[in-house]
Order: sequence, then C-alpha cells, then structure tokens
Amino acid sequence: MMKKRALLIAAALAIVGSTTACTVESGSSEKADTQVASKADAALKEVEGKVFSKGPNGENPVTAKAVELTDEEIEQVKAKKATAALVMHYAGNDWANAQIAGLKAEFARLGIDVIAVTDANFNPGQQVSNIETVLAKNPDIVVSIPTDPVATAGAYRKVAESGAKLVFMDNVPKGLKAGVDYESIVSADNFGNGVVSAHLLAKALGGKGEIGVIYHSADFFVTRQRYEGFTKVIEEEYPDIKIVKKQGIAGPDFAGDAQKVADAMISQNPKLAGIWAVWDVPAEGVMAAARSAGRTDLKIATEDLGTNVAIALAQDQLVVGLGAQQPYQQGVAEARIGAGALIGKKAPSYVALNALPVSHENVLKAWKQVYNSEPPADLKKAMKK
Repeated sequence: MMKKRALLIAAALAIVGSTTACTVESGSSEKADTQVASKADAALKEVEGKVFSKGPNGENPVTAKAVELTDEEIEQVKAKKATAALVMHYAGNDWANAQIAGLKAEFARLGIDVIAVTDANFNPGQQVSNIETVLAKNPDIVVSIPTDPVATAGAYRKVAESGAKLVFMDNVPKGLKAGVDYESIVSADNFGNGVVSAHLLAKALGGKGEIGVIYHSADFFVTRQRYEGFTKVIEEEYPDIKIVKKQGIAGPDFAGDAQKVADAMISQNPKLAGIWAVWDVPAEGVMAAARSAGRTDLKIATEDLGTNVAIALAQDQLVVGLGAQQPYQQGVAEARIGAGALIGKKAPSYVALNALPVSHENVLKAWKQVYNSEPPADLKKAMKK
C-alpha cells in the first residue's frame, strides 16, 4: 500500500521536477519563495480530484457516484418505512455536525426516520453502551464511526447479528468483513489531506524552517493516514524543512492537550517556524499557544474546515492552509448505502471523497462545498481583502 502511495505522490510531483532540480545558490529569498510556491501550486493542481487513500483493509477507492439511487429504488426504499440510528465517536464539532446534517437530510429524502444520534466523547466504553441502547430501538440501519477498532468490535458484531444494515464512517472494527458484517465504509481521502496540508505549509514557509508535528496517538486509521501523508511529503519533497519534534495526543481534551504540546514545542525550539496539527480542534490549541507566546508569525496547517480555523484563514492569521474533508457529502453517501442495502443493493466496500485544499484565497468557496451551505456571518465578516 505504501508503495502505491509513493508512486501516486511521485506522479503528482513529476510536473514540478524541473523546478525542484533548480537550487537557489545565493539569490534572493524572494526568488526562492517563488520557486517553492510554484512547486507547491503545481503539485496541488496535479492531485486535484484524485484519491490517494486505500481502505482499512487495502481496498481500492470508489467514488460516491457509485452509490446513487434511481427513482425506482428510492420508491422501494420509501415503502420500507425504515428507521436509522447514528452512533458517533464524538459530536458537537463542525465535522460531526456536517456528517449528521448530510445523513439526516438524505434519510429524510428517502423516507427513513432517524430515531437516535449518540455521542461517545471518544470513549470506547461509552460507545459500547450507546450501541446497546440503540439496538434496543431495533433500527433498520446503523451508521457509525468506531472510537477504537478493537474495544468496540464485539458491540458492532451484535449490530450485524441483529440484522440492521451497518455502514461505517472512516474506520472499521477489527475482524468485521465488508459485504458480510457491514455494507461499506465511506471516508475522506485522509492520506491526500495530509499531502495537501504539507504542500500548503511548505508554500507558506518558503520551503524552509523548523516545524513541529502534533498527531493523534490512538489506533485510529484515518488520523494515522493524515500523519503519514503529511510527513512523507515534508520529509521527501522539502528537504529544507526539518521536523524537530513529533508529539501525539490522545484526548478527549484535544484542544487543551495540543495547546500544552505546542507550548513546549515553542519554548524548547526558539527557531520553530510552523506546526502541523492532525485536525482543526487540536489546531485551535496550537493557535492559543502561539498567541500566548506572542508568536503570531507561526505558520499552522491542519485538516478539516472547522469554524475557528476557517475564521483564522479568512483573517490571514496563524492558519495558512488545510486539507478539507467533505463531511456533508460523506453523510449523503452513507445514507444512500444504508438505504440501498434495505432493498438488496450491494455497495462497494470502500467509498472515498477527494481532499480539498483550502487557503485564505478560497476559504469562503470551500465552506460552501464542504457544508452545502452559505458561510456563516462571522466567517464572511472576518474575510480580509
């Protein structure tokens, strides 16, 4: 799998090979920055619309178009008068809210009643309890994202045995098989999101400097992919950017934990020029640490277009770029897979949506694409011309 990823990245960067070969001996830093910016922009254009990630078991990705339903199939689904439950790993952040909104909207369109939405606060024990509570309601469809692939596996097996159609977001429990125990997994291109954020941070840094990396220390497939995608591009394509510290956080206080880690990174590395955080909530902690230290020049890159990082992008402060998922559209795809399963429609085992590069220039447009809605007033007001 890593070999294929390496080939994809190499192909994405081939277009800028001639630029990479040119070294700036003693010319102006402005010229060097221009060359790095050209390299990053070309690489981002080359990966546009592509999916780098494989599924948790090495599955090849299939686009969301493959799970669309015909008018006839929709009428068959509506006749079922089915119910669905959403079992989240944690809720309340913009990503989870968008997933839930997409699921609810599509289930409503398909005549399926959502009877439960649960939040485990990233606690596997709580999620197991939530699953048991949900099963007592006898849902026809369960859409979920496991907090831990091992600790929750037994509970999800009970869902499969109950006869409910099980659809996963991003992660799958250990030992469960697609087409047997669950219908499909729908994910963003998380490896690609890491690749995108690496190019955006490198561009902001002019291709040089010391950075820190804050990753998710849990056994969580998609966050591990982000970390791998980011570090691979930085280490292999931008040799003048040095990762001086890598530190994991486990949560559940991801913003607070990231702030503590960032505080230490900043104080222990006076030349630190940037920090990458694994998603927007930890990035908020990095922003707080930077402000506390008076380091408003720090360059921060991350994943997921949350409100607070979007506002920072709009203001052109601290956050320089991110790779966005498309959670609303993921939710729509998950609902369609669950609905299709009710009428015997088999889904691909792994469906993925491509990464979306987001910077100051396109943050308002990206918001519309990510959330299927107009940017909030605070974000529009924050936009620096």
